[in-house]
Amino acid sequence: MTSHVLAIDLGKTGCRGSLRFTGHQTLYAEGQGTPGLANAGGIAAAEHAIRSIIDQIGPTTAFTLSVGAAGAASAPEAAAVLARHLAGLPGASSVAVTSDAVTAHAGALGGSPGVVLAAGTGAVATAVDDMGRFTRVDGWGPLLGDEGSGGWIGIEGLRAALRAHDGRGPRTALVAAVGERYGITLDQLPKYLGQQDNPALIAARFAPSVAAVAAADETAAAIMTAAGHALARSVLAAIERSGLRPPVACAITGGLVKLGAPLLDPLDRSIAHAIDRRTPLGDPIDGAALLATDTATALEALVTRIL
Repeated sequence: MTSHVLAIDLGKTGCRGSLRFTGHQTLYAEGQGTPGLANAGGIAAAEHAIRSIIDQIGPTTAFTLSVGAAGAASAPEAAAVLARHLAGLPGASSVAVTSDAVTAHAGALGGSPGVVLAAGTGAVATAVDDMGRFTRVDGWGPLLGDEGSGGWIGIEGLRAALRAHDGRGPRTALVAAVGERYGITLDQLPKYLGQQDNPALIAARFAPSVAAVAAADETAAAIMTAAGHALARSVLAAIERSGLRPPVACAITGGLVKLGAPLLDPLDRSIAHAIDRRTPLGDPIDGAALLATDTATALEALVTRIL
């Protein structure tokens, strides 16, 4: 097996690629994310995003391609098809495809037992017990789940702004924040979102605006608190369903961590009794790199490999 690894983290917000030689990054590229493998056209969109990263990096030697893709947990058949498609790429000596939730877990806890909350545009909590059994909570996408995620916060913030605009809800600084974030009026918002290929991603871009005004705006503060509690429910459900005994090793990853205290304070208060909070060892792209060559982790059963 080649010692070159091309690790890819394909999320709903963006796609990142890291070419590594003997564990050290040599080249890096970023591109657009995709709605997820479970969506219509998800396989083609994922393949296009991955090919774009490979074209940017331009590897000149054979490599092991390891991908953590959004939606793979909900659509394992699509993940298998994607793996077969990627196996035909020039230079790919072998391929590993799994969910970005799995690579997030591997990156954060290094393949060890525990719970990982991955919170970005979407949100999913995953648990691995001492026997390697995998439990997944939420990650059901923007229509059915992802509660507490960036997409969820953004949508709740936009709904609150529209309610205030109509007089159906209290006044809120979120009304002005819509124009500042998107450069449009509230009357233009439905058409604007409806024209987007990935509306959850566009909505998620409003999450930082909600967090930014939460200290002085009751409506925004309530949304952030609700998001923290929703994420906490996912963590606690993952612990209960997995059978892990508290305190459970737990790491929190993803771009939503950057929202800070408005989100993390209610989240931490709700799960403190059940977890042993750990600093993530790495991020999902590190997890993809780990799973590229390590077939002995507790997560191996969740990886589709083509050698």
